[in-house]
Amino acid sequence: MNSFLFYFILVPVIVIALLALNLFFAQSKPNEEKLSTFECGFSPVEQARQKFSVHFYLVGILFLVFDLEVLLLFPAAVSMYSIAQSGFWILLFFLVVLTIGFVYEYASGALNYANKEKDSELPPLNSNQLNFNNGHKNNF
Repeated sequence: MNSFLFYFILVPVIVIALLALNLFFAQSKPNEEKLSTFECGFSPVEQARQKFSVHFYLVGILFLVFDLEVLLLFPAAVSMYSIAQSGFWILLFFLVVLTIGFVYEYASGALNYANKEKDSELPPLNSNQLNFNNGHKNNF
């Protein structure tokens, strides 16, 4: 049996075994706080049409992009002897492009949490400030 087929059999067995152990041994103590609706860290009792900072999501996406690019360096580093000098120059070009992208990201202020001049950094609006239906019932 080759190793690929072995992993195809072994991984599902381990997953099923761990799920079964979790089902039997995990304690379930639901309370009101655990069963409440949770959306993006904001209280669900307020208006959904309020401004909020999307900076965290921007940093998360940028982290994923740069993390995946750095992850591509590992196979190149492992196979550096077999890819020879042309592979080295391609890898060096990749690192230069990665560095230019990071410098541009830093210079554009995407990593600056303290920038209070952005429109998305305004405090959330109160429900008293939002009046979408002007007292009329919607007939939708």
